[in-house]
Formats: sequence, structure tokens, C-alpha cells
Amino acid sequence: MIDINKKYRTRDGNVVRIYATDGADPYTVHGAIKWEKGWKTGNWTADGKYSTTVIDRHLDLVEVKPRIQQTIYLNIYDGYTSISYSEKVAEERADCGIRARVKVDIDVEEGHGL
Repeated sequence: MIDINKKYRTRDGNVVRIYATDGADPYTVHGAIKWEKGWKTGNWTADGKYSTTVIDRHLDLVEVKPRIQQTIYLNIYDGYTSISYSEKVAEERADCGIRARVKVDIDVEEGHGL
């Protein structure tokens, strides 16, 4: 179900504003899509489909999740790599065969699985 309090974009990346989620069936969600020349109105089903045809799937709604920045540390060995979420833990887990330790700053959607 589309939630008026969440942020959405189209499947192809355009910004979307949601105005209402209580419209008449089947297109209960009302809003607008931002195009290069301005905003154009749009209607979607309760589950975010723009149309029942495959041609318009690029206009389906996709939730925009908050982004998080995180630092991870990779201990690199011959044949494998271990991942730690703090430098202290990476140091504690390092054994004598370590080749390198790499600090990596990542930017991912919240809930990405890290």
C-alpha cells in the first residue's frame, strides 16, 4: 500500500509528489511526476502501479528509502576477505596472514542488509 507519509519516485527515477491515497478505484493514489519541463499529474493503484500495461511500468511508484553512510573495514588475505564495522574489531580479528586492511566508506539505502 502506498503511504502518503513516505517518499516515492517512478521506477525510472523521476521525483513524485503524492497528494492523496483515497481516490476512486482502481487508481486511488493521486499525485504528480516531475519532468524536465515541470510537474504532470499522475494516478496510481493502491500498490503503486501506474497502468495495467507493461509499456508504462517505468512510471510505477518505488519507495525512496533514507540513505545511510557507513564505514566498513576489509581485512584482505590470500583467498578471502573479512568485513568489520569498526577499526578496533578489524584489528582484533586480523591474523598473521593479513595482506592489507582497507577502510571503505559506503552510501546505501537504509535496510540494505548491512
